[in-house]
Amino acid sequence: MKSKILLIAFSLLVSTALAKAKLPAEEVLSIFHQANEQFRQANAAQDPQQAERYYESAILIYERIIDEGQLENAKLYYNLANAYFLQGQLGKAILNYRRAEKIDDADENIQKNFAFARSRRIDKIAVKTEKRVLKTLFFWHYDFSLKNRFLLTCIFFGIVCLCITAIISFGKNISWTISAIICSILMLCFLTSVALEYKTQVNKVCGVITAKEVIAHQGDGDNYASSFKEPLHEGTEFDLLENRQGWFHIKLFDDSDGWIPSNAAELI
Repeated sequence: MKSKILLIAFSLLVSTALAKAKLPAEEVLSIFHQANEQFRQANAAQDPQQAERYYESAILIYERIIDEGQLENAKLYYNLANAYFLQGQLGKAILNYRRAEKIDDADENIQKNFAFARSRRIDKIAVKTEKRVLKTLFFWHYDFSLKNRFLLTCIFFGIVCLCITAIISFGKNISWTISAIICSILMLCFLTSVALEYKTQVNKVCGVITAKEVIAHQGDGDNYASSFKEPLHEGTEFDLLENRQGWFHIKLFDDSDGWIPSNAAELI
């Protein structure tokens, strides 16, 4: 896994949220550099215990920037996820990779490290056959990032406009007409995909198990029977169905569900 920290153009990060930050800009920048330095020292440390201390220090500083600085930036979450992963906290790492991906799902570094972290999970939750078929048939919705889908929607819309303009200006032409029809269909496909993704992101709450392992129950209490034969482990992702008095009702990627204590997981 790529362990070298990604250097951030921090001026861009600060400009997005300093208006509501609890910390002065100078202090945010200063502690950010401290976090980067702690991360570098952890990577260079020969003693595992010393590296552990450096990673822990970097994590605390990154989280302070996010919490007190009120900054949400994909690469900041990416750095935090890398630090958690290298410290051995897989659940926290995947949680922050998910947060980074939610902001920028087109970043190749995020996708690469995120995929590697997922491969290290104990729980192998298979996607249902119906979902795999949908991912194959509607590959553009699942394989293209939201940013790229929106960009392609705009491009095809522009081509349609050019074709219509050419038809109006120069008269009907089979090539212009076919191009307009094909691009209109593609534009509608990507536009629908973008609209569905936006609706999903607004209404859907996801989370990641951060405890080393947790038993899922069939109800919101320890007295209920277990939902699965084995405990769930850190890094397992889920959709939140309900949040009730210290318990999360979760649904896994294979559509199985159960209740876990809310302190065993964090929401994205």
